[in-house]
Amino acid sequence: MRSGLIAQKLGMTRIYTDEGTVVPVTVLKVDNCQVVAHKTPEKHGYSALQLGVGTPKIKRLTAAQRGHFAAQKVEPKRKVQEFRVSPDNVIAVGAEITVDHFVPGQFVDVTGTSMGKGFAGGMKRWNFAGLRATHGVSVSHRSIGSTGNRQDPGKVFKNKKMPGHLGAERVTTQNIEVVKTDKDRGLIMVRGSVPGVKGGWVSVRDAIKRKLPQQAPKPGAFKAPAQQAPAAEAAAKE
Repeated sequence: MRSGLIAQKLGMTRIYTDEGTVVPVTVLKVDNCQVVAHKTPEKHGYSALQLGVGTPKIKRLTAAQRGHFAAQKVEPKRKVQEFRVSPDNVIAVGAEITVDHFVPGQFVDVTGTSMGKGFAGGMKRWNFAGLRATHGVSVSHRSIGSTGNRQDPGKVFKNKKMPGHLGAERVTTQNIEVVKTDKDRGLIMVRGSVPGVKGGWVSVRDAIKRKLPQQAPKPGAFKAPAQQAPAAEAAAKE
């Protein structure tokens, strides 16, 4: 099991294949996705990598967060997320995962927060048919109809599909094909749409229902953490 990465959704566009076929793609930006910490079976009971992206305002970090990043000797991150990995796919703290971690043609699972749409009726939220357009129906054409029974059981059952808040929830879209990657600009282009708004954070990982391609790098594609020069270490101590 390899690590995933955190990317930012830039929006949708289209690209053309060599045969002239149009492929709708979502463009994901990967910028300084860095390994922040390790979770080990001996200490935490499982093996995982903690990744971080983005630059936060330092004044908004708690003392615990500042201490966590300082202990690992990495820059503070705006968003932090864990990815379960097998012990043989652990990447060193401080390493930066790059977009060629995924190869064109492989399938990935993308998780994000869906676009919030506020309060919605049954037709928009659950695709109900609504009531008839005529034959005695007036005013309430888009209502959901009956929600329960009569005296027995005399209540509306839990989890009944009804009008309510739509969107703004964690959604995973599985088996999305990676069409193209651009290492120089840090872009991943995946076929079709992914959850979330433009500028929102999404997590991308290997598809659990598809076999990992043989050419996929293990434990992953990354830039090794930069080693501090002795002069820099001496300056930091002074």
